[in-house]
Amino acid sequence: MVTVDQLTPPGVDARLAARAHRAIEPLHSQHYFSPELDEHLVAVGLRPGRMTYFAGRAAPMGAVSPGVVTATFYNFAPALVARHVPRCWSLATPEQVVAARFTSAGASLTRLLGDTPTADVVELGDLLAEACTVLAPEARPLYAGHADLAWPTDPVTRLWHAVTLLREHRGDGHLMALQLHGLSGLEALVTHTATGRGFTVEAAQRTRGWSAQEWGVAQDALVARGHLDEQGSLTEDGTALRGAVEEATDTMSVEPFEHLGVERTERVVQLAKGMARTLVGNGAYPAGVLAGGSR
Repeated sequence: MVTVDQLTPPGVDARLAARAHRAIEPLHSQHYFSPELDEHLVAVGLRPGRMTYFAGRAAPMGAVSPGVVTATFYNFAPALVARHVPRCWSLATPEQVVAARFTSAGASLTRLLGDTPTADVVELGDLLAEACTVLAPEARPLYAGHADLAWPTDPVTRLWHAVTLLREHRGDGHLMALQLHGLSGLEALVTHTATGRGFTVEAAQRTRGWSAQEWGVAQDALVARGHLDEQGSLTEDGTALRGAVEEATDTMSVEPFEHLGVERTERVVQLAKGMARTLVGNGAYPAGVLAGGSR
């Protein structure tokens, strides 16, 4: 006898939603490694380097303090943030930075997508814009700031904005998961690096502003708690901890793809993975930054 459950197609679970989030991530993160970021944000008055990153990502929240940036970005050294914020707001207004960031993101993604069919860009943008309609701002400050911005009209920048909304919404949830499982910003960075799926240790220290001594202190604390071994590798308990963090993050970021359903979510994965391969093939990420070569 066929039951009602057997006649009902399975919905989107956390694993499929996580696949979709991972597939679209490079469409956003490529921007942080692109020459267009400095080019356009320096043109409105900012200084090249870390300032364009901090100001660009924080600007949708307004002229926020270094404490707010440190809290919402989570794994950056406070001293590094304080070197650039709030000075950045004396050089350019948040509104100027937001406009320049959209221009730079659209330019970098256009360059890296190469000859990707416009129809694919429009289709993925439509799917992700639909997924964004169910996102809520409660306890998601970076998402909320970006969600208040007007949607771009050109297809490439619209796609980047949709990816960014989903990425920041998931990221805000990830910080909740890290807090729930007792990992500070630096400890989160150390343990994620130890998984071998993110930054190399050298790149993590350099880009996040932590000294080798600070990194070592965090490692020692994680060793004492049984999450790392003496060589800096994840222990069984550490692997379980990272797994629990990712599981909680996945659970809190299912809703937009539940809204799309399985068929459309699988289409998101297909389209985004193809575009990500093109980005990587066109040099989106410099050598030696990400463990294993690229995302």
